[in-house]
Amino acid sequence: MSYAAARPHDDERLGFAGTLARWTRRTLVGALLIGLLLVGGTAVRVWQVARINDTRTADAIVVLGAAQYSGTPSSVFEARLEQAAKLYQRGVAPTVVTVGGKQVGDLYTEAASGKNYLIKRGVPADRIIAVEEGADTLRSIEGVSRVMGENRMNSAVLVSDPWHSLRTRTMARDAGIDSWTAPTRQGPAVFTRESQLHGIARETGALLWYQLTHFPADFPYTAGQ
Repeated sequence: MSYAAARPHDDERLGFAGTLARWTRRTLVGALLIGLLLVGGTAVRVWQVARINDTRTADAIVVLGAAQYSGTPSSVFEARLEQAAKLYQRGVAPTVVTVGGKQVGDLYTEAASGKNYLIKRGVPADRIIAVEEGADTLRSIEGVSRVMGENRMNSAVLVSDPWHSLRTRTMARDAGIDSWTAPTRQGPAVFTRESQLHGIARETGALLWYQLTHFPADFPYTAGQ
C-alpha cells in the first residue's frame, strides 16, 4: 500500500468541526472577493459614464434638482442649470424639464426655482416644464417619465453631476425614457479630488442599493453647496 493511500482524508483528519470551519472560511473569502469585484466594477462604471458628454438631439433636456434656498438655486443646482441652458441654446432639445419637490417650510420647489433661473438665462418660459415633485432621484425620474409621456416625449438628455450620471440614466431607462447624459463640468461636485472621490463612492453605493432593491438611496453632499 502506498503512503498516499494510507494517509487519512483531510475531512476525516479535521473532523466535522474542523471541516465546517475550513469551508466557512473559504466561503467568506470567496464572498469577500466577489463583493470587492462588484463594488470595484461598479465604481469604474460610475467613473466611465461620468466622462460621457452625449449631446445628440432629444425631445427634452432634463435637469435633476438639488437644494434651493428661498428660490435661489444652490451652487450644485446652479451648475446643473447652467449646463441645461447651454444645451438648450445649442439646440439639443426644444424643451427643458426641471424636476424636484420641496422640503417642509420651503416656499419654492426645486423645479420652480430651476425654471425661474432658466427664464433669467434666456430660456422661454413656454419651453420649460416644471415637475414639482420628487424628494429623491427615483421619485423625480418617475415624475418626469409620467409628464414626458403625457407630452408625448420619449427621449431625454439628462443633466446632473458627473458621478450621478450612471444612476440617473439607469433609473430613467428603467422608467421607459430613452436617455443619455451630458453632465455639468463645474460646481462643488467637481472642484476638488476629494469631492470627486466622495462622489464616486457615494454613487457606487447608491447604485448598488438601487439595483438590489429598486429603492432610492440619495446621500447629501459634503462638498459645500
